[in-house]
Amino acid sequence: MVRLEIIANRSVEENILDAFKKEGVGKHYTKYPTIYGVGSSGPRMGDPIWPEENFVLVIWCEEEEARMIREAVESVKERFPDEGVKVFSLAEPAVAPNAPSAEKKPAGDEDLAGYFVAGVEADT
Repeated sequence: MVRLEIIANRSVEENILDAFKKEGVGKHYTKYPTIYGVGSSGPRMGDPIWPEENFVLVIWCEEEEARMIREAVESVKERFPDEGVKVFSLAEPAVAPNAPSAEKKPAGDEDLAGYFVAGVEADT
């Protein structure tokens, strides 16, 4: 499984979804409809100074579908090179057979400093 995050200017949202439909991919996603930030295409803050806004699609899919989604997004990016369209991917970590499970959470009001969850150390 692969996690894709597509961050793009809201002006190309329909173009991206149309490209997915044309390729038969990206049928299941989570959408963050309004996102603010600063990327290589400049600020998108939704205010009078920087009025544009971004959106984010998060998609978990198999590698073949991820490849097709990247290609569909690239086709939109080529049509709208100045709109700020990015795709980031993260492969699901492989779990080795017979690997020990994550440490169990202590019960009660015990100190949780140094506690690990899914391999990520808690801030102490």
